[in-house]
Amino acid sequence: MTVGLVIDDTDKVRKVCVNMGQPILPPQDIPVDMAGEKIVAQPIDVLGQELSMTCVSMGNPHAVFFCDDVRSIELTKLGPAIENHSLFPNRINVHFVQIDNPAEFTMRTWERGSGITMACGTGACAVCVASALNGRQGRICTGHLPGGDLNLHWCEEDNCVYMTGPAEEVFEGIWPEK
Repeated sequence: MTVGLVIDDTDKVRKVCVNMGQPILPPQDIPVDMAGEKIVAQPIDVLGQELSMTCVSMGNPHAVFFCDDVRSIELTKLGPAIENHSLFPNRINVHFVQIDNPAEFTMRTWERGSGITMACGTGACAVCVASALNGRQGRICTGHLPGGDLNLHWCEEDNCVYMTGPAEEVFEGIWPEK
């Protein structure tokens, strides 16, 4: 897998590929107060609903929930209830995911401490891993987030997740000399 920049014919960076590292799956390392080697399709009770979650850390904790229609999820209600659930001693990022086809998913995110966000790169990586662990997708997929699309690859050779997404210049600056 090649990490780096994609530069167009105007010398502008248009895409960036980043090695996001290896997913962390043991519950104690995420952390999640559950036993076992990993948490895949584990039932959890949230506000009287039984949901099925898969947990992954990409350096920060994520709980992934698959659903039929991400737009129908009451994220402002379920997000904080899951984030602050007693199973998560450091709270957790929450992602609801709709599998669109074998290579694409749509997700919505409740980020711990922030609420609903337009995008979450580590979350998209966690969803890629969770989708593969649950047999819903392969290791290469595209995530559709409210803030834009990300291409993801959970590489078998090095067990790392590679994320490729668009890059835009948002400002210019001058670094002052000492």
